[in-house]
Amino acid sequence: MPTGSKDPDVLLAWILDTMGLIGRRSGQWGGDDHQGALHRIMRDALLADPLRGWDTKSLGDACGLSPTGTHHQMVKLRSCGLVSTEVNGKWHVHVLRGGSMSAATSLVTAQARVILELRMSELDSIVKPSEGRMETSAEEDDVSFSIRIAEPGSRAQEQDSVSSLVEDLGLNGGRSQSGDSLATDLLVELGASDGPATILSLAEKCSESRSRVQRAVERMRCAALVERVPMVERIAQDVFAGLMRQLDARGEEWLMSRGGLGRLEGSVSKALIEGAKESSLDIDKVQTILIPVPIEGQRVLLNTLGGRMPYGIRMAGVDASEVSERVLRQGDRALRRLRTVAQRLDEAMSS
Repeated sequence: MPTGSKDPDVLLAWILDTMGLIGRRSGQWGGDDHQGALHRIMRDALLADPLRGWDTKSLGDACGLSPTGTHHQMVKLRSCGLVSTEVNGKWHVHVLRGGSMSAATSLVTAQARVILELRMSELDSIVKPSEGRMETSAEEDDVSFSIRIAEPGSRAQEQDSVSSLVEDLGLNGGRSQSGDSLATDLLVELGASDGPATILSLAEKCSESRSRVQRAVERMRCAALVERVPMVERIAQDVFAGLMRQLDARGEEWLMSRGGLGRLEGSVSKALIEGAKESSLDIDKVQTILIPVPIEGQRVLLNTLGGRMPYGIRMAGVDASEVSERVLRQGDRALRRLRTVAQRLDEAMSS
């Protein structure tokens, strides 16, 4: 949020960007955002006189835009619900709903909440209940929440209900091609899975490149439908591989110092070293030896041995209701922020 700002341009730019109406041009709010066409329409016309009844010509005159450019921006404002349109003779006239930004935003967010809850109910047919899915605690997600909220519409002939939901939520991305079912396949696969799956395994199952799968998964993470989780059960496997590799390459002294074994309890490091030297070590024995070591300590050991913590992707809940609750919680947070900033914008404009 634009904390503490009273600059109308900064507040308006934040609202338009948060609603997905403009592209963010930098990590800072303000800057040249006020020069955008949509920004000028809102600031110089609709916010200045919300209930005047602006037609295309008067909007173009006030903001210096062509009729085509004005029409393109008004389609976006009508689609998101900030603006309503009436027919006055041969002209379509536009008003800011409710006569203020805070009123328009309140109407939009109320409708968005109902629609999002409706769409999340469709997950019942996708997400299979699984108690084992959530056995491992997930790390806090470092992605920004982003989801498209659209009520159900007409489906293309080749679409089923799941692919239609995926498209409406924006999980296909902005440049999806007709017949591209990757995001749908991933959602169905993860919804049926009892545990996390790596990007590599998902790519193999969907016969797709890792980069495409990664991008699709990131969109699902942003929508709070799935989450990234450490695959703790694979630590022993990777520690074993790193231990044997580094023993051959650098020796016992390096393992005890820079290899991280010296940080462990003496009995643990001794068992690992002796097992590796005698070639009696295997993955199961490593897992047994590491039982007294906390998970964070196992992760550090894996890193010092030259490995990386393996991560997997899973649905963000035991069942559809938990996933829906998580998405709605994130949505409510974003919608509350919109209403708060819209109220501050009205106060800034009036002063």
